[in-house]
Amino acid sequence: MSLTLLDGGTGRELARIGAPFRQPEWSALALIDAPEYVTRVHQGYVAAGADVITTNSYAVVPFHIGEDRFAADGAALAALAGRLARDVADGAGREVAVAGSLPPVCGSYRPDLVDLTRARPVLQVLVAALLPYVSHWQAETLSSIAEAELVAELIAPTALPLWLSFTLEDEVGGAPTLRSGESVAEAARMAAKLGAAALLFNCSQPEVMAAAVAAARAQLPADIRIGVYANAFPPQTAEAEANSGLDPIREDLTPEGYATFAAAWAKAGASIIGGCCGIGPEHIAALRCLRLED
Repeated sequence: MSLTLLDGGTGRELARIGAPFRQPEWSALALIDAPEYVTRVHQGYVAAGADVITTNSYAVVPFHIGEDRFAADGAALAALAGRLARDVADGAGREVAVAGSLPPVCGSYRPDLVDLTRARPVLQVLVAALLPYVSHWQAETLSSIAEAELVAELIAPTALPLWLSFTLEDEVGGAPTLRSGESVAEAARMAAKLGAAALLFNCSQPEVMAAAVAAARAQLPADIRIGVYANAFPPQTAEAEANSGLDPIREDLTPEGYATFAAAWAKAGASIIGGCCGIGPEHIAALRCLRLED
């Protein structure tokens, strides 16, 4: 199966190019104050070779922009995120898909904070606002299977493909697991049951990804694709607060170093590869060499 290249991280790339960036708004601040920077990030990834760019909607949740601002502006900000990505994709001069980012509403890496009752109305706003602009849904950085089940329910009426992406425990060795403790094998079986078009793993250490790909491949039919987009910072603890600050970037994860990991993921069965936090356009450009090995 031919390789599909995703984009890389958005928040850190916004900060790197000088966009307005602070807590608690994180990557949503650029949407609010300077959306032209979001366009620049998308364009940078398209120029690097990405086949898919992701809407900058990850932080358009009350967790980051506050309950009042979300109630007043959440739908408009999500729609803006969708429109900015779609405009860049349509102007790319080649086929570029737009992934509608649906985040963990109550915080990344923290299955103990998952609250489906709170998450439902927030996700409903994001789905409705992004729908006119996206090629598929990308529910990402999910810590538990329950989050995936909720997303699948909410996007079902849209008839767009669903890509489910889980974040993993960062410990190397043993059977790969979600941060909830549920196994990758369980998540794969549920992804198939939910009708997902792809199962991905993101925002975890590169070292844990190949085992997750292999475990998922063993459970999935051939028509469900597998993908990886790892992060570039040290392992996250169970008490980590989502986007509480800019974590240090590993010095070994140069574009060439990251591409070495990516080659192993492709060998294990991944056909969708990109990057998450700390992985930039230069890393995505380095992944193009994998196409020669298809």
